[in-house]
Amino acid sequence: MTSWQRVAQLQTLLNQETGTVHKDWGGKIPVALVYPNTYHVGMSSLAVHTLYGLFNAESDFVAERVFWTPDAARGPLSLESQRPLLDFPFIACSMTYELDYFHFVELLRHADVPLRSTDREETDPIVLMGGPAVTANPAPLAPLVDAFVIGEVEPVFTELLDALRARLDLARDETLAALSQIPGVYVPARPRLPVQRQWLADLDAFPTHSTVLARRTEFGDMYLIEIARGCGRGCRFCLAGYVYRPMRERSLEAILRQAEEGLKYRKKIGLVSAAVSDYSRRDELVTRLRDMGARISVSSLRADTLSPPLLQALSESGSQTLTLAPEAGSEPLRRAINKHLTEQEILAAADQARQYRFRRLKLYFMIGLPGETDEDMRHLCELSQEMSGRFQGEVTLNVTPFVPKAHTPFQRAPMAPTATLEARLAAIRERLRPAGIAVKADSVAWAGVQGVLARGGPELAEVLTTMSKTSLRAWQKALAQQGLSQETYLEAQTASHKLPWQGLISSGIEDSYLAAELRAAEQSRSTPGCPSTDCTRCGVC
Repeated sequence: MTSWQRVAQLQTLLNQETGTVHKDWGGKIPVALVYPNTYHVGMSSLAVHTLYGLFNAESDFVAERVFWTPDAARGPLSLESQRPLLDFPFIACSMTYELDYFHFVELLRHADVPLRSTDREETDPIVLMGGPAVTANPAPLAPLVDAFVIGEVEPVFTELLDALRARLDLARDETLAALSQIPGVYVPARPRLPVQRQWLADLDAFPTHSTVLARRTEFGDMYLIEIARGCGRGCRFCLAGYVYRPMRERSLEAILRQAEEGLKYRKKIGLVSAAVSDYSRRDELVTRLRDMGARISVSSLRADTLSPPLLQALSESGSQTLTLAPEAGSEPLRRAINKHLTEQEILAAADQARQYRFRRLKLYFMIGLPGETDEDMRHLCELSQEMSGRFQGEVTLNVTPFVPKAHTPFQRAPMAPTATLEARLAAIRERLRPAGIAVKADSVAWAGVQGVLARGGPELAEVLTTMSKTSLRAWQKALAQQGLSQETYLEAQTASHKLPWQGLISSGIEDSYLAAELRAAEQSRSTPGCPSTDCTRCGVC
C-alpha cells in the first residue's frame, strides 16, 4: 500500500464518522491516543472515547487517534491529520489485553520511537499507558513505558494535564519527575512505591459514552453508555471484578440525559457494565429508554438477575441473541470460583430466552479452572445440552482457557497444560456436536502466552523487543534466547515467591482477603458478594 493509499484509507474512515474533532495544532499540545489493535476493535472501546473527549475538551490540547494495522511496517499515522507518531510530544496508550503488547512494540518500532524509555532523547515522545492489563501488572512493559496510570484516569486527569503542560518549560527528566508525584502514576525511572490504584467515587462527575460514532465497528449501530463500573460479585478468576472495585452506579437521571443526546445520532442505546442486569434500577431504566423511543442493547447479563421488563425491552429492540456466562458446568466448581449461579437459575434463563423469542443463546464457559476435573467437563456438556433442549433454538458455546490474573484469589494458581486444555476442548466438541451445539474457542496456545505476560516481570520486555515477528514460534525462540521457560511462569507460584506486582502496585485489596478467598475456593465454598454500602471486608472501601 502506497502512502497516498494509506492516507486515502484514513480519510475514508473519517468521512464515515460523526463527532470527530479536528483542531489546528497552532499553540496546542498534541497527544496521540494509541489503541494497539485495529480501528474496528479500538473504536469499540469506551476508554478510547473517554480519553478522546477529555483531552479535546481542553482548549490547549489536541488529541488524535492512532490504531495498529497489519501493514504497520509502513509507519503508523494519526487518523485526524495523518501525522506520524514522532510528531507528537506525548503518546497515550490504552492497554486492555496482554496480547496487544506485541502490537504496541510494533507501533513504536515502525514509528521510529526508541523502544526502551532509557534510549529516548529529549525530543522523543513521552509514552504514557493505562488500562486494565497494566493496572494489574505493568512490570513486563516497565522498561518500554515512561509512565503508567494505575487504575482509573478521571481522578487524576487534572493533575496529569498540568504535568503535560509543564513539559513546555521542563526537560524530559523533570517532566517524568512531575508525573511521578501524581497519585496512581508509576514512573519506572522514578518509582514511588507502592503505587495506589485510583478509582472514581462519583461516576456522574464524568459521563462515559460514545464520543465518535463510526459504522465500521462492532457496535457501530449504537450509542454506548456506561451505566456502572466494577462488580461486587467476587468471581475469583475475574481481573475486572478486583481491579475495578468497588462496584459503582451512575444515577438513572445521568444515564437518561446521555441517552437523550445519543438518540440524536443513533436509534439504539448500548448499555455497558460488568453486568447490566445487576444495575439496581434496571427495569425503570429500560422502561424509560423505551418510552423515549430507544432500542436497547446490553453488554452482558447474569442468569439470576434477568427480569421480564429487561427481556421484553431487548426483544422489542430486535435483539436476536441472549448471552450468558455460567463459566462452569457443575455447581461445586461454580462455588469454587464464586460464581453465584445455581443450575435452576441457569436453566430458567434458557426458558426465559425461549419465552421472549430470542433466536440464539450464547454461553460462555471456562476450562482449566483451578480444581477442575473430568467430571466437571461432563457436567458442562450435560448442562449445555439441557439448555439447548429447553431453548429449542441455536445454541453456541464460547470456551476460554483460564488464565491466572494479578490481584485475584487465583493469582498464584497454575494454568492447565496445553495438552489437557486441548483434550478437554476436543471432548466438549465431540460430545456436543450431535446436539447441534456449536463450540467456539480462543486459541489454547495463545492463552498460554497471555498467561506469561499476565504474570511476568520486566525481563519479558527483552523478549518482546527481540522478536522478529508476532508468531508462536518467534515467541518461543525469543524466550529461549533469554533463558526463560513458559512453563515456569504458568506453574503454581508458591506463597514464598514474590510476584512482579507485589510491592509495586497496591490494588487496595488486602492480601489476607485474597488468601481467605483462595481457602474458600479450595473448600468449594462460595462467599457473599459485596454489599451496596458499609463494607470493609476486602480493604478497598
